[in-house]
Amino acid sequence: MKVVVLGGSGFLGSHVSDALTEAGHEVLIFDIKHSPYLRPGQQMVVGDILDERAVEDSVQGASVVYNFAGIADIAEASQRPIDSVKFNILGNSIVLEACRKAGVKRFVFASSLYVYSKAGSFYRSTKQACELLIENYHEVFGLSYTILRYGSLYGPRADKKNAIYNFVKQAIASGKIIRHGDGEELREYIHVLDAAKGSCEILSDEFANQYVILTGQQQMRIKDLLIMINEMLDNKVTVEFAPANESYHYEITPFSFAPRVGKRLTGKTYLDLGQGILDIIYSVYREVNPFPIVNGIVLNDSMQAVDGQAPQKIS
Repeated sequence: MKVVVLGGSGFLGSHVSDALTEAGHEVLIFDIKHSPYLRPGQQMVVGDILDERAVEDSVQGASVVYNFAGIADIAEASQRPIDSVKFNILGNSIVLEACRKAGVKRFVFASSLYVYSKAGSFYRSTKQACELLIENYHEVFGLSYTILRYGSLYGPRADKKNAIYNFVKQAIASGKIIRHGDGEELREYIHVLDAAKGSCEILSDEFANQYVILTGQQQMRIKDLLIMINEMLDNKVTVEFAPANESYHYEITPFSFAPRVGKRLTGKTYLDLGQGILDIIYSVYREVNPFPIVNGIVLNDSMQAVDGQAPQKIS
């Protein structure tokens, strides 16, 4: 069936697009920028989510529409409240209306665990507003939906706005990780490939008109995560905790009283956090280091150990 992924050029959206293609669906990606991850057989439409005509044209004939578009970074949303309202709330409303007109069978929305919290600032507020609007479209027009509430994502294709990528990039580029806060905050990290897989599984009838939580299976303190990264880099990284300079994030749990609770979808298999971080270390190392890595050994252009020293093992 035809599936449209708005925001499909980004970190999570591109992986969900890939998972949908692998599942045999006809995928059309709609985004403000061309996807560098576009696969053969996937269609690409470069457009603005606020362009009603472009959105309507793109969802024609679609059975399912995913919306990952908008401002997804909490700090950015907090600094750009008007744009957050425009792209997150108005943009999502434009997509909902286009889905209604096109007779789309299921609308899938990327929300966040922050909707449960008092943290998250404008980002949380826009997600909450979108969830209410989605419910309204179901009640008034019968548009079926699934709302996905994601935990802390990490994995390939992330950028500096992603916490784990940022930690690893700091460690490799400067030998130091600076974390604002005491590191006692708890998170449930989920690899983006697991999140993408779950984001496709929810197309079954079981998850129609449901809220679904997609997050990791184990809580971890940020301090322990940084210790893990340091150990993987042979304990050569300095970890520094600085005073918190923002109050957008929750400390231990995002949950506060909410009248509607989401189902938790737990995959039968999942990518190990340690292996996932190790993959990011290799990826970031290649970004900042000109030498190739062969079987974990860093070599120079002449395929000799760097600086004539013993081969450097990236463990």
